[in-house]
Amino acid sequence: MITIIKNGEIYAPEPLGKTSILLIDQKIAKIGNINEQAVKNLGVEYEVIDAEGSIVVPGFIDPHVHLIGGGGEGGFATRTPEIQLSDMVKSGITTVVGLLGTDGTTRHMTSLLAKARGLEEEGMTTFIYTGNYAVPTPTITSNVKDDVILINKVIGAGEIAISDSRSGQPSLHELAKLVAEARVGGMLSGKAGITHFHTGPGKDYLSLLHQLLKDYEIPSSQLYATHVTRSRALFDDAINLANKGGYVDITASHNTGEWITYYKENGGDMRHLTLSSDGNGSLPKFDEEGNLTGFGVASTQTLYQQVVSAVKDHGMPLEEVLPLVTTNTSTVLKLTNKGSVQESNDADVLILDKDSLTIQHVFAKGHHMLKNKELLIKGTFEN
Repeated sequence: MITIIKNGEIYAPEPLGKTSILLIDQKIAKIGNINEQAVKNLGVEYEVIDAEGSIVVPGFIDPHVHLIGGGGEGGFATRTPEIQLSDMVKSGITTVVGLLGTDGTTRHMTSLLAKARGLEEEGMTTFIYTGNYAVPTPTITSNVKDDVILINKVIGAGEIAISDSRSGQPSLHELAKLVAEARVGGMLSGKAGITHFHTGPGKDYLSLLHQLLKDYEIPSSQLYATHVTRSRALFDDAINLANKGGYVDITASHNTGEWITYYKENGGDMRHLTLSSDGNGSLPKFDEEGNLTGFGVASTQTLYQQVVSAVKDHGMPLEEVLPLVTTNTSTVLKLTNKGSVQESNDADVLILDKDSLTIQHVFAKGHHMLKNKELLIKGTFEN
């Protein structure tokens, strides 16, 4: 499988100018001048895409998606459905991390693992976190450490809930033990061993995570907090955590560009900020007394839409926004072959219209998934 992408402006995510890219099998083989005649002389099938008037960028990495659905806080009928491959492809996502949420009883880690493996067979690079909101948290083996070490797709623990009435209300020591297990598992298996935290609307914000760093021998880089834009006070606390070396994640919504701008203007370390979609997660709404008042379903499309909005509506340079869904995410998750357009990396590439940033083409590990805005590959049971 050989593809030549020529005449495109490359953002790797840093701008490299107009040049060509050669994709061979699942890898980026070369960036620069490509001898098309030499490729033709090989006598093998190949594809040439003229990306004139287009931008070529890395495929997006979404670190927070409910692959088998989420929710259920409003009863069994409010459980959200499983995600479809095409939902992610149309959103420019080529790598995804799946997780459980509130429900670790009727949704199982083994089901999440099976879904991740199925999506991988269909062309999407997938990983998962072990656990859910609760502490102790559900696992596939007997503990978090063994899951990370023994199961190839498990790269850490999550989403562990804090500052939320739906959490397991863990003690600081319980939380420290879980984070330590994930970290040691990562060390022994060459994975991130990260702990991904769901942050609720509670008044304690990220205080448990700050206390972990103060009282225990926990490296700040092992803490990865999401849903941090619930309030200005919580977001200020997230900036504080990021500047201590932790990582924080904005769940994409209608005003993501405003939050990114605030983060930057208030001294947040841009290298420690990521964006995610919370795709197929439930979006419950609660009143001040904690009563459920309504809910919706999160879409992976929101992630792509907010990347575009940050550039188009908030005037941010593309090379400043792209790392939030590419290199920053690959760094925190230790996905060394992902997140940037560079030789020997996985051939995860998007081609965007230069003016509108509309997704024209999607390549996932060299497979052409979307061509001229039309899906080429759908999930096994998609119409």
